[in-house]
Amino acid sequence: MPDPEQWNREDLESDAQRRRRRAQFLRDLKEARELRDRVQPRRAKTARLRHAMRMRTFRW
Repeated sequence: MPDPEQWNREDLESDAQRRRRRAQFLRDLKEARELRDRVQPRRAKTARLRHAMRMRTFRW
């Protein structure tokens, strides 16, 4: 049976791997959004306007 220290090391490694995968996913997502905005400028503009309207009408 593995000792608790070994389990803790495995948890830390898997946590670090999860953070690396998440960071890579977020980079890919950002890149995909930028590509979509370049390819479909009209849709990007309406999305920006919609987001601005949402932010203006948001109540704190």
